[in-house]
This record gives sequence, C-alpha cells and structure tokens, in this order.
Amino acid sequence: MLPDNIANQIAAGEVIQRPSSAVKELLENAVDAGATVIKLVVTDAGKNLIQVIDNGKGMSETDARMCFERHATSKISNIEDLFKIKTMGFRGEALASIAAVAQVELKTKKADEELGTCLEVENSLVKKQEACGTSPGTNICMKNLFFNVPARRNFLKSNAAEMRHIIDEFIRVAMAFPDVFFSLTSNGQEVFHLESGSLKQRILQILGTSYSSKLVSVSEETDYMNIYGFVGKPETSKKTRGDQYFFVNNRFIKSAYLNHAVMNAFNEMIAKDSFPMYVLFIDLDPSQLDINVHPTKQEIKFEDERIVYAFVQAAVKHALAQFSIAPSLDFSLNADIQQMEAVSRPANEARMEAITSSNLFKTFTQKNQAHKIEGTNRSDLKNWRDFYEPAVQPLPTDLDSPAEAANTSGQLEYTGYSLLKQEQKLKLLPDTVLTQLHTTYIIVPTPQGFLLVHQQQAHERVLYERYSQAIHGKQMPAQQSLFPSTIQLSAADAVLMQDLLPDLKVLGYLIEPFGNNTFVVQATPADILQGNEKMAIELLLEQYKHYSSDIKFSKRERLVRCVAKQQAIKSGRVLSQKEMLVLAQELFDCQTPNVTPNGNPTYLEFKGDYLERMFGR
Repeated sequence: MLPDNIANQIAAGEVIQRPSSAVKELLENAVDAGATVIKLVVTDAGKNLIQVIDNGKGMSETDARMCFERHATSKISNIEDLFKIKTMGFRGEALASIAAVAQVELKTKKADEELGTCLEVENSLVKKQEACGTSPGTNICMKNLFFNVPARRNFLKSNAAEMRHIIDEFIRVAMAFPDVFFSLTSNGQEVFHLESGSLKQRILQILGTSYSSKLVSVSEETDYMNIYGFVGKPETSKKTRGDQYFFVNNRFIKSAYLNHAVMNAFNEMIAKDSFPMYVLFIDLDPSQLDINVHPTKQEIKFEDERIVYAFVQAAVKHALAQFSIAPSLDFSLNADIQQMEAVSRPANEARMEAITSSNLFKTFTQKNQAHKIEGTNRSDLKNWRDFYEPAVQPLPTDLDSPAEAANTSGQLEYTGYSLLKQEQKLKLLPDTVLTQLHTTYIIVPTPQGFLLVHQQQAHERVLYERYSQAIHGKQMPAQQSLFPSTIQLSAADAVLMQDLLPDLKVLGYLIEPFGNNTFVVQATPADILQGNEKMAIELLLEQYKHYSSDIKFSKRERLVRCVAKQQAIKSGRVLSQKEMLVLAQELFDCQTPNVTPNGNPTYLEFKGDYLERMFGR
C-alpha cells in the first residue's frame, strides 16, 4: 500500500493541475461555508501564494485537523446524498491534494468559540497545530505550489497566462453568487472589488458597463426546471466564446450541447463565426443530474438532455422575441400585394383559357408531378468532359503552415485556374492597368492570362511578412497620437494586454497602463486611421483570443497573425489605381505570395488556354 503522502500527490495530479485549480477549490469551500465576504489574494500568479479569507462558519479544532485527510468531508454522509448534492464540493479531495503539493497554513474559528485553530501542513504532514486568535471564518494560505514536484512547476505557463486562468475561475464563482462580496488582489494590486447585489449588477461589474443597455432578461419557470439569467443582444456577439456562462444549480459547467441550444436560438441574428454573450442559470432537481463525472465537476450528465436542450432554446427564443429582437412573422396583408394585377383584376373566362393553354401551366399540371421538365437536345452536351480538361484537383486544405503551402510540389489545377508554385518571381507588366471587381478582387494581367487577387487576403500576406520582420528586430514606425485615447478593458483583457505590451511596441503600438484596467494609447502603426485606435486595439485583442487556443503557435506568432488579419484592407473598400498597383507589387515581393498565413490562396491564375476553351475556341 502506498504511503499517504505519495497517494495524495497522485490524486493531486487530477484535482490540482495549476494554480487556478486550487483557487477554484478554495473559493468553492468558502461559498459552502456560508461566507458573505470572500477575499482572494495571489502572488506571482499563484505560484508563490494563494490566500482565501472568508467570514463563513469556520471549523472546530477537530474538523480543522481532519479536513486535510483524504475523503474527509462534512457535505455527504451516505450514498443517497450523492443524488441530492447542493454544495459545490463533496468528495473531500481538494484540501488533501493541496496539502500534498504545497505548504499550507490554515487559521479558522467558529463564531461561538473564543480561540481558533492554526495548522501548518507540508507534504501531507502536519508540522504545527496550536490555538490562535483569529476572526470568525477561515483564512487559508497555500504557498510555493508544486515545491516538491519540480517537473510540474517547470511546466507552468508564464505569470500572465496563469493569471488569466485564475481570473477565469474567480469570475465563474463570483458570477454564480452575486449576493456575496468578492475581491481579488494580485501582487498587492486590487483587480476585482465586487460588491454584493443583483445578478445584472454582478454581470456589469465583471464584463463591463458596455453591456448595461444590451442585456436581455431570460426567465422561464416550469415544473421540471427553471431557467433565468441574461443574454446579450445580437450586436454584442464576438469572435470568441469568452463571455458565455452556464450554471446548473449555481455550479459552472461546460456543455457544447447546451451551447448549441443557445446558438440555435440566435440563428440568423448573428454571423456564423460569431458567438453570443450569455449568463444562464438552470435550477434542476439534483436527482436529475450527475455531477460526479469529472475531477473539475465542470462536466455533468443530465437524466434527459433533450428536455433541457429544448427548454433552454425555447427560453432564449422567447426572451429575444419579447424584447422585439428576434424576427417575428407579420400576418397582415401587405398593401403592395393588394395593388397587384393578380389581386385587383380577377381572371375572366378568356384569361383562364389562355392561362390553361400555356406551356407553363401544362408543365406544372401534367404527369401528376410538381413540375415537368421538357426534354432538350442532348447532342449539345456530348462533349461536356472537354470543358473540364485538364483533370480537376482540389485546392489543399490540410497545409499546416505557409511553408508547406509554398513547397507543395508541381502546380495545383482547379478548373482551369491555378495556384502556382513560385518557380520565378511574379512581376507586373509595363504600363499595367488594374481593375477592381466587386470591391473585393483585383484583376492583374499576366503574359499567360490574368490573376484574380483577393485584396484582403493579399494584404494580409503582405502585412504578415512585414510584421514578422519587425518582431525579429526591425521595429515598425509608429504614429504619435495628437490626443491620446484611453481604453477601459475587463480585468481578464487587462492582464492579456499587459502581457502583450512589449511585443505590441515592436509592431508600432505604444500603449501605457493607466491603472484600474485602463490603458492610454500614445501611438499606433502609421497605417491606422487617427480616431480608430480604440476599435483597432479591441479587435486586435479579440483576434488574439481567437488564436490563443491554437497551441502550435508561439505568442509572438499568434500576435503577428492576428495583427495582420485585423489591419488588412477589408473587402468592400474601393481602391485607387495607385493603391492596387502598390498592393500587387508588394504581394509579388513577398517570399510566399500565393497564400495567406493560414494557407488560403491570395490569388488565382486564369490561363489563356482555359479562357479559349471557355469560349469554344
């Protein structure tokens, strides 16, 4: 049998994966203790210190000593209790796991006792236990996480990355209990100060006051379950899933299935690549679900998922319709329809005879079918295969990098046009006149035919190579703002911005912290229009978060890619002849001009022989 300290370290690998895991467990313990004030203090993103102070009911001397034992819990006592769990914790693993991988100091006191208890635990062993004076409630400090598991400590991410995870866990617990005061202090600076209040007030405290007039209330009560909360209006949708929160019996959960229900409710109201904001609570009989599925308790099983899905979708649709956001059917007759000839001049016998003798009428009524298609002279189609010669091959979709796209052997044909391997550098013809098509494409003549250049994707490639050079030494020129603008960010975005500031400076952004999650934009890259700095930076952060889930890219690579994508000329912009010529030349000067950083084509080449075949020559 393994010694307790080794068994606890093994268990800790599942429960305590990083500092944010410990934050979650300690905050949930404070909530279960009935606290109305909970304070979280972290140092060095939780690597050196995580401290949670609450005014809950505290523990007796016996319970304080017992709480660090494996599977010691006061929240369940028999197997039936597993099917009616209403507390956040119930397994009794968290404190034992924390004590196995950190140095822990616990001070706790019940309200009706004069003295409290102080314990020091290290590597699952109690080093000190004594009576002490302390406030009612519990004060637990966790120091030097993974001090005895150096491999785990070495694999922790940067302080900024770990701090973002801590903020995520803090927000999830604070959002679930708006009637509790929460605060978060990092390295001596208060990041969150959340006074108790209503759910809407808590949402605005956490996600920002920009949502104040853009929240739609959701509230549906049934015998089976209750749903309440808020969803954002369609204009609040973003490119990332950041502002999406589902709670079941006040427990934060992750459910792609229920997320799909909300997405369906927003169908045709937001872009397909956008995600709505929502904070939704589901109150359900605990016997109808199983939360003992995953160590983090963030994945649960419903007894009947389909009923929950249907209720969630219907509740959100109903809320949007109530606030005149969802499209509604108008059953009143349009005045324009009443003035149409078919309505204002009913058909007489002569007109009816003419209608029934027409070919259109016959094709819809003969052969007992909805619509009969008349036969055609098939001889015109016998040479249809010649039109598609040479053989068709699809464009590549599985290229992992631009380098792979550039090194694809041979020539990729696609119904007559091609994406060429760069055997030789492309050049503009002398006295070339370019044509813009649908304010999206640029037609560039070549000796063999012409190129159809996608202006946005071409500019994205140009900017990507320019910024790649800048990030490795050649700093971009910056344009000083005459009137510096300020940006107010959420706490999570502020931590992200702080982490990106040095690299953004290399790319031409001079941004300085101004306190309280506010930043001052002193300068931006020269090609950003004055007055658009705030929008450009907010979009940049959204793009970066969109890329952040892709671990195969470094932080700098993700930043370069999203800056290039965000600043590229968009489809729909009219370009002058000079602008088109400059863009085409800059594209041809790129090392890999034929694809975007993501592997999409920047242009397609239409060859002369293909054009001849199109016209039957």
